[in-house]
Amino acid sequence: MASTLTERLSRLVKTMRGQARITESNVQDMLREVRMALLEADVALPVVREFIQRVKDKALGQEVVGSLNPGQALVGIVHKELARTMGETGADGKLLPPAEIDLAVQPPAVVLMAGLQGAGKTTTTAKLARHLIQRRRKKVLTVSADVYRPAAIEQLRTVTAQAGAEWFASSPEQAPAQIATAALDHARRHGFDVLLVDTAGRLAIDEALMAEIRALHAALKPVETLLVVDAMQGQDAANTARAFKEALPLTGIVLTKLDGDARGGAALSVRQITGSPIKFAGVSEKIDGLEVFDAERHAGRVLGMGDIVSLVEEVQKGVDLASAQKLAEKVKSGGFDLEDFGQQISQMKKMGGLSGLMDKLPSQLAAKAGDAEMARAERDVRRMEGIIHSMTPLERRRPELLKASRKRRIAAGAGVPVQEVNRLLKQFEQMQGMMKKMKGGGLMKMMKRMGGLGGFPGLPPR
Repeated sequence: MASTLTERLSRLVKTMRGQARITESNVQDMLREVRMALLEADVALPVVREFIQRVKDKALGQEVVGSLNPGQALVGIVHKELARTMGETGADGKLLPPAEIDLAVQPPAVVLMAGLQGAGKTTTTAKLARHLIQRRRKKVLTVSADVYRPAAIEQLRTVTAQAGAEWFASSPEQAPAQIATAALDHARRHGFDVLLVDTAGRLAIDEALMAEIRALHAALKPVETLLVVDAMQGQDAANTARAFKEALPLTGIVLTKLDGDARGGAALSVRQITGSPIKFAGVSEKIDGLEVFDAERHAGRVLGMGDIVSLVEEVQKGVDLASAQKLAEKVKSGGFDLEDFGQQISQMKKMGGLSGLMDKLPSQLAAKAGDAEMARAERDVRRMEGIIHSMTPLERRRPELLKASRKRRIAAGAGVPVQEVNRLLKQFEQMQGMMKKMKGGGLMKMMKRMGGLGGFPGLPPR
């Protein structure tokens, strides 16, 4: 949805230049493009109709102010309505801040995880545990009430350990309600703040599944009942959400696999159909790949405006501040070496690599690097890291020692030709030169000369 809608709106902005007002005719052109993009993303038809009508009502007759043209003004309206559709609005019609889960109850707060098999419930349970430990400073216990899927209980035990939470043992011979009540009793006696209950899923909605989860809800009286929905499902996501909404008093939605191709379709449908807020989004397969869903930011991503705020947060989370301070001191003294170069590559990988960073940039910037170029750049970065790891600590600190015989040994260790070692050393020398210019106050001149994406390792200059 994201790329299709962005491309269609970009074309429209260009064709509407020079017009002073949004009229019936030019708004129809745009709405046709938006409608087609939403339908291609498998957004539910009733949701598309309602969304298009709201945009039309807001847009017609609006004066174009300042340096905007009608196309740009319409994109602004679409952005606001996308955010309103996916988020919650107050009595004044303004978008409310992102909704976190409500833990304002006597501990332990019970969170019931619902959804179909394959949506990512078990992994999301562990990711939520990680989020609550790191961001909310809570003591978290997880338990699996899925006695049907082979290895579901063991899977939860494994991912819970990765999240740093505690796991309550259960077995397929037990009844789901018995497991849940035993886990709740254990959580009370051992001072846990939150109990996360992973429930069973099915390949399709059936009455047995709904009866079981209703019984669990009645026994546990959870403070939050979260529906986990696969964002790649499109129209099926809407049907799943509708069925669970009829069976349970849902308090929120978790969208998984939002880093895939279907960014937006499920978010629009599920929010509109259930009326429940989207509280979290799964944005990577890593254990910390869960973020609080921000409708305004997500609308920006869908329209190709990027998400610079998330990029900054990602950098803050991924960068070791002590190491960064140490590097800054080394740069000031002119001591930047291959050890530091390798650390910068490792930090970039922690933040999702080049593709993860580019994904949060506005589409005009990200479009400069095609998929083939990005794949090559990622491969080059991995190769560079392998070469640096094949060096001794002394060689990384003193690159001038790297003569022919050492280069051959390093190339053999990294499984690359000697030319690749030479290329890395050349790029390192260029980066050393850039660091010296930064030290001398020439940062702005250096950025102007770099241009395009030439500053990223592996990407050609523009």
